Amino acid sequence: MTKGVLYVFSAPSGCGKGTVLTELRKRMPELKYSVSATTRAPREGEVDGVHYYFVSRERFDELVETGGMLEHATFCGNSYGTPKEKVFECLDNGIDVILEIETKGAMMVKESYPEAVMIFMLPPSIGELRNRLENRHSETEEVIDGRVKEAAREIAVAENYDYVFVNDDVSEAVETLYRIMTVSKNLVKINQDLIKGVLDKC
Repeated sequence: MTKGVLYVFSAPSGCGKGTVLTELRKRMPELKYSVSATTRAPREGEVDGVHYYFVSRERFDELVETGGMLEHATFCGNSYGTPKEKVFECLDNGIDVILEIETKGAMMVKESYPEAVMIFMLPPSIGELRNRLENRHSETEEVIDGRVKEAAREIAVAENYDYVFVNDDVSEAVETLYRIMTVSKNLVKINQDLIKGVLDKC
């Protein structure tokens, strides 16, 4: 059985990654979306195992200490991370998995699982990103300034990814992401077993 591919997808806040991934799901219904674990309490309507795996602080720390997390981080006093067991179970069964995570977590995954295909989506410009955030009318100018600053930091990390593209049009961005994910199946770094298998037949 061919092993599944792990895709790591990152983009700054306001870049439209949620919309793009929703449309991608229609194109690739077989793609597994990884569910993160968190120590925060469930919000109204959230379902354990669907939106997050809600775990205790003790259980979360145990997973980190025993290498059970692909990546993890702490925000506003709550911890978030990607349970390794669930992801690897899918990959071992030939199921492709996509992680939608921020750059710090993405770099942790890249280090621990070099076969991961790293994909970064850019806004057309920092100015356009600010416009999109302002058009939400849901955050203060101070919060938007912070998001723009963080976006610039994240974009600077994009050079560590395998692929990068711009979301200037949702349909075009979805098509580009789909093509990247399709062609990446031929990357050498995720086909070492294929190469070894051919050599073994000599």
